[in-house]
Amino acid sequence: MSEANGERSTRRSEDERAFSRDRYDAVLLDLDGVITDTASIHAACWKQMFDEYLQQRATQSGEVFHPFDSAADYRLYVDGKPRFDGVRDFLTSRGIQLPEGTPDDPQNAETVGGLGNRKNELVNKVIEERGVEPYEGSVKLIHQLRRRGFKIAVVTSSQNCATVLKAVKLDGFFDVQVDGNVIHARQLRGKPAPDTFLMAAKLLGVEPTRAVVIEDALGGGGRVCRGLWPCDRRRAQGECRGASAPWRASGGERSGRTS
Repeated sequence: MSEANGERSTRRSEDERAFSRDRYDAVLLDLDGVITDTASIHAACWKQMFDEYLQQRATQSGEVFHPFDSAADYRLYVDGKPRFDGVRDFLTSRGIQLPEGTPDDPQNAETVGGLGNRKNELVNKVIEERGVEPYEGSVKLIHQLRRRGFKIAVVTSSQNCATVLKAVKLDGFFDVQVDGNVIHARQLRGKPAPDTFLMAAKLLGVEPTRAVVIEDALGGGGRVCRGLWPCDRRRAQGECRGASAPWRASGGERSGRTS
């Protein structure tokens, strides 16, 4: 056996132990940057929306224009969070406070709701015009989990979840979908709070300790986390057992960003 083949075999064995069916009943996956390459779309749309707003504000006030950093600002303030939380947190980082407005505010409203809706419209336009691509390794993993009898949920702050899953022909593979619409309807706290993952486990009918979370955003844990509860306490005590590397499905690593 070659060294490369030996390494792949070892990785498969590690994956099977990590996702042991006798230890876990469910796998909860993030959407953007985990199942699909939509994280890059969100990052670009956040930048376009914020840059246009910041440029307009700088022109009107005479301030120096400091653009949105699609790497640092995206990871620190908006990645993985509900849309309006992302708007609010980034603006706060720049010392900007806007009226909250409402989730139905028009895109031209200078409110948290207005800016968030402006960004969402940009995302919808890109998805409609360019389409979406899933990660090949993630698709393999989802099929593998289904064959092994795991319950599967998609957990995301995005309100575009159904559209994205349908676009990549994965809409029939998940037992539960907890997305931005569910967060709003059930008044859940967004990531990094564990509420959305705990809700997914509840809807699947599994104990949180028997759920595996796969999440790429810093705000959502940025790792594979085995045993969901009490995640906050274990992480604070330095006892989180989450793996620091991306997962592998059938020997094929997920490609793309891991933010």
